[in-house]
Amino acid sequence: MKKTKIISLILIIAILVLEIIPYGAVCNFMGDPETNTILRYTYSYFDLTPFGYANFGPFLTAILSCVLAMLILVSNFSEKKMNNIIGLVAILATVTSVLPLLYGIAYYNIVSFLITALHIAILMIQHLGNEQKH
Repeated sequence: MKKTKIISLILIIAILVLEIIPYGAVCNFMGDPETNTILRYTYSYFDLTPFGYANFGPFLTAILSCVLAMLILVSNFSEKKMNNIIGLVAILATVTSVLPLLYGIAYYNIVSFLITALHIAILMIQHLGNEQKH
């Protein structure tokens, strides 16, 4: 296997681990109205609770990350060049990973940022793989 394929595999595993831990998806709820407190809860990207509160980005990102993991695994163990489709899914996952920012920065945290950054890294690696092919 090439270095780019191995690095992509390591990155997607890191993404999935970050999405599984219950710290990535953020929901903010109104607390006591007299003190104007906000209750902040974090969830796994695979948890449907944020999705139920109209925070669609994390769950969609988790689904796209699973698709991306399957594509990377297939490309690692086959001779087919799948850089373009992997790049497209990585773009979609990156876009959905920043959707919580539409609600404000309070719905985003360091785990969310790392997931976005790792998707961008996979996208760059796939681009490098395309450059090496030509």
